[in-house]
Amino acid sequence: MTATAQHPTSAAVPTSFPKDKIKILLLESIHPRGVEILRAEGFHVETHAKALEGDALLKAISDAHVLGIRSKSAITRDVLAAAPRLLTIGCFCIGTNQVDTGDACARGIPVFNSPFSNTRSVAELTIAEVISLHRGLVDKSVGLHKGDWDKSATGAHEIRGRTIGIIGYGHIGSQVSVLAEAMGMRVLFYDISPKLAYGNARQVRTLAELLAECDVLTVHVPASSHTDNLIGRAQIARMRKGSFLINNARGSVVALDALADALRSGHLAGAALDVFPVEPAGKGETFASPVQGLKNVILTPHIGGSTEEAQESIAVDVVGKLTRFVNNGSTTGAVNVPEVDLPEQFHSDGDVERRTHRLLHFHKNIPGVLGQINAITAELGVNVNAQYLRTNEQIGYVVLDVDPSDAPSLDDRLRKVPETIRVRALW
Repeated sequence: MTATAQHPTSAAVPTSFPKDKIKILLLESIHPRGVEILRAEGFHVETHAKALEGDALLKAISDAHVLGIRSKSAITRDVLAAAPRLLTIGCFCIGTNQVDTGDACARGIPVFNSPFSNTRSVAELTIAEVISLHRGLVDKSVGLHKGDWDKSATGAHEIRGRTIGIIGYGHIGSQVSVLAEAMGMRVLFYDISPKLAYGNARQVRTLAELLAECDVLTVHVPASSHTDNLIGRAQIARMRKGSFLINNARGSVVALDALADALRSGHLAGAALDVFPVEPAGKGETFASPVQGLKNVILTPHIGGSTEEAQESIAVDVVGKLTRFVNNGSTTGAVNVPEVDLPEQFHSDGDVERRTHRLLHFHKNIPGVLGQINAITAELGVNVNAQYLRTNEQIGYVVLDVDPSDAPSLDDRLRKVPETIRVRALW
């Protein structure tokens, strides 16, 4: 069933499937702004405050067309197998390791995330921790809450003139660099790739050089086999006596037993951790860590990006990517399928607007598939207005814009191509 063409910026943009029949399942308290946008688009939106697990997740996802999650939901191969209608997944966070992106790719399900929207929030938290550690603010506050008045300046320092070492000079690391220099700090950084330094920041050649020169070390790298225990016992031993360590990146990056020993011995004067190797699934579950109860240690429950501004920005970003895929097939920003940036489907014929049929074809990346598609269009005499193709190692993604009268028979023939994963008629 095809609706009458309307302007694409309208909330009533039509699709081949009625929008109010497209179920969008949002878990883990996605920001209300994202829910508002999706409902304004006309989609049927179901929300849950927490992550779902087991049978509850399988039941909820069984008829969902779009899934939105944060970091606590585990979308495994089995979960994906239980969601035959699923078109796309949005991770309303930086990472996507909670999703089996490889299996999603094999099923023609693009996965989107928002890797940069919380950059400022994490950078600001880091700078706040730099100041707090140098002044011992947490211990002072705890003492005063207990009734202990300790006005001593011993061990308290300004951050002006001190050296911050940044591991990972990406979006967050570079923002920390700018803020730290504005506060009067000397900035050094280490990255595995050459990076353009902001302001007076300087890139050092080795991690060992960075560890030896900084008064406070902050880590901003992704989780990978290369960053597991990146800061272990040997690296901590190379840090300056009395320096500080901050990890707002991933819990696997810092060896906590080694950190705890360094704090107890006085080799390090303090630390701030927002991420941990094992984190509770939600509020109410017990948290345990080797660094609990140690002096001048700031522990926060993975809230680096948890500001209203960041969560709204993430919601708007991810919802935009999801709706663009559902509405016109664009996969720009997907982490697991070929990225195709598609125009709207309107063409101007004087005062008349007409819309081509758009067919989305995910297929196994095997030589000859495009040839089969072209042979089918030629055999049917289909007038192809535009064709788009991108591939990765696993799959290919072909988008065809054809004259409206040609779509139904072409749709059926494309489904019969042996390498086909899925076909969606957008119009």
